[in-house]
Amino acid sequence: MSKLRIAVQKSGRLNEDSMRILKDIGISIDNGIDQLKASARNFPVEVFYLRNGDIPQYLKDGVVDAAIIGENVLIEKGAGINVVEKLGFSTCRVCIAVPKTTNYNSIKDLEGQRIATSYPNTVEMYLKENGVSANLHIINGSVEIAPNIGLADAICDIVSSGSTLFKNNLKEVETILTSEAVLAVSPKLTAEKQEILDTIQFRIKSVLKGRDSKYVLLNAPNDKVQDIINVLPGMKSPTVLPLAEEGWSSIHSVISKNEFWNVIDDLKAKGAQGILVCPIEKMVL
Repeated sequence: MSKLRIAVQKSGRLNEDSMRILKDIGISIDNGIDQLKASARNFPVEVFYLRNGDIPQYLKDGVVDAAIIGENVLIEKGAGINVVEKLGFSTCRVCIAVPKTTNYNSIKDLEGQRIATSYPNTVEMYLKENGVSANLHIINGSVEIAPNIGLADAICDIVSSGSTLFKNNLKEVETILTSEAVLAVSPKLTAEKQEILDTIQFRIKSVLKGRDSKYVLLNAPNDKVQDIINVLPGMKSPTVLPLAEEGWSSIHSVISKNEFWNVIDDLKAKGAQGILVCPIEKMVL
């Protein structure tokens, strides 16, 4: 059986997050230091460790079949490449920033200005949409120092926490797009390898659903059970089991981590006691 070739970023946070999700879906990779390619021991997959900016071309050419890659890189370099799953990690923003001392009112203030960036296509598209013409200086790496050395009036780069902008006396003034890691596929993917990818995607969905959910167990007097069930979202309906103590039941359910505290407050108000909350490793629907 042929192997599915998956590209991941060769280093950095995206690499760590990518390898973690492959491990969580049961794919064991034997990779050594500075290794450019590694095979899975227990699944028909080969992992290629590549520069993030090179991955879109590898996908287009069919050198790799799929990739875990930043959505921002695909927007910049990956026209025509399909995204089959958003993965919810390695989130960032592509932003325009200017020196803190700059009096900035709107995007129109960038008319005729010099913008240093590693994302020229993304910036050009954004400026065009807003009717602004600027001079782009393409820089690979250390974009944030450009205004300090007189090379540019503004920059466009990826931003996570904003600490790098702060250290370089820059302020964020425009957010072009928000980005996260995605699973992308080559337009040359074969039917045989699509079957392997389908299995991987199914497993990823189960892991992501588990990460986004909490398992809740609680005790309640029987006369409060229906009120409590009414505030529990659940997958289909909560599980209700009688306790050894007469007149009491144990209720089990799953809730979204985004709704967690609001639901817990409602449960307490409805009479729930002994609330136990557990993480979910995987959730197969």
